[in-house]
Amino acid sequence: MLPTLWGRIQTRVLVLGILGGVWTLVLIPFLWLLSPGSPSAADVLRVAYTVLFTVIVLGVAWEFVYHFLQQFRWEKDWPTLFGLVTAINEGVVAWLVVHGTGILPQDLRPSPLVFSVQFVTTWLLVWVAVNGPLRAVFPHWRFRGGRFL
Repeated sequence: MLPTLWGRIQTRVLVLGILGGVWTLVLIPFLWLLSPGSPSAADVLRVAYTVLFTVIVLGVAWEFVYHFLQQFRWEKDWPTLFGLVTAINEGVVAWLVVHGTGILPQDLRPSPLVFSVQFVTTWLLVWVAVNGPLRAVFPHWRFRGGRFL
């Protein structure tokens, strides 16, 4: 069975929330070293989790766009590579939201390097997990349309 819209949303929120949250915690010292100026550890933590939360929220919206586009495909699903390449458009939009809105104060907005390190490494980790170990650990996930609940 192909992942349903609700299954893809659940998978995205749970995996980004759990695995992405733990990974972001691991990245904090590295992001702190890469941050320009001398931000406090609390500021780096706030920025990193704000970026992660932004990616999760925007990701739910993206799923509706992807669901619409998938209706034009014969299989009604993406090839695995498309799931990896969507990082480009999602990363650009997340960057624009983090920098173009008042979600973070001007002095706390991440540099392009800090944002890229967090976004790209988190994206790759989640993509690998969803396309590999997650399928082995939760074998019935696939037969429930990608839903956990």
